[in-house]
Amino acid sequence: MPNIIDILSRMNPISQALAAGIFTWLLTAVGAAVVFATKEISRKVLDSMLGFAAGVMIAASYWSLLAPAIELSEGHAVASWFPAAAGFLLGVIVLRSIDLVLPHLHLGYSINEAEGIKTSWNRSILLVLAITLHNIPEGLAIGVAFGSAGAGSPFTTLAAAVALALGIGIQNLPEGLAVSVPLRREGMSRLKSFWYGQLSAVVEPVAAVIGAWVVLLARPLLPYALAFAAGAMIFVVVEEVIPESQHNGNTHLATAGTVLGFLIMMILDVSFG
Repeated sequence: MPNIIDILSRMNPISQALAAGIFTWLLTAVGAAVVFATKEISRKVLDSMLGFAAGVMIAASYWSLLAPAIELSEGHAVASWFPAAAGFLLGVIVLRSIDLVLPHLHLGYSINEAEGIKTSWNRSILLVLAITLHNIPEGLAIGVAFGSAGAGSPFTTLAAAVALALGIGIQNLPEGLAVSVPLRREGMSRLKSFWYGQLSAVVEPVAAVIGAWVVLLARPLLPYALAFAAGAMIFVVVEEVIPESQHNGNTHLATAGTVLGFLIMMILDVSFG
């Protein structure tokens, strides 16, 4: 029976990225489905899971994106660090711009602490948009990784791209839960809570396709694209995920989750890369 690598190798990179994005979206839906079993979850557990997600994103940013970007830049006219630094900074700037504009609310914060453009949207929509913001760079990272493998990069293999998608998919489980359970606790029906929870990741397949398409369209931009995705993810981790995980005083549990997430993603990437 063919394994997942064999199946994906028969597809073009954009189709691979789409399949991977759908996979991570489905795992978000699995996490959101917890709401059918309970409407309560310990804040300590939730903060540990958010810390875990942060660890995965940090590890993926280096092992799957920045390190290949630097290696790809060696031996060219510009300094090997320049494409990685420029792409990284641009990723931060773009995500910061989205953060300033997109209305969103973090878990555990009051409606008065919503960020982005002021709006009359209700708390539920703002919570969903906060997690959606997390998922944009994740989808881009998946797409860029599959595009890089498809472009023939010696530093990003198909197996490494699959490992990245698997790591991001695993950390999407708590993200779906992080939306659906609070919505259920606030009185929304199970079905609506689940719907909004999974909806937060619908952007991932779209972003994955865009990332793969850009890389294949302009292959010289590959190191910049890899670093761009890394910068976008690091911005989200530092600006959104880590503060959210430690907002309720569960600092040590959130930190332990971050360490565990980093180790698992590092092991996945090194093992498959």
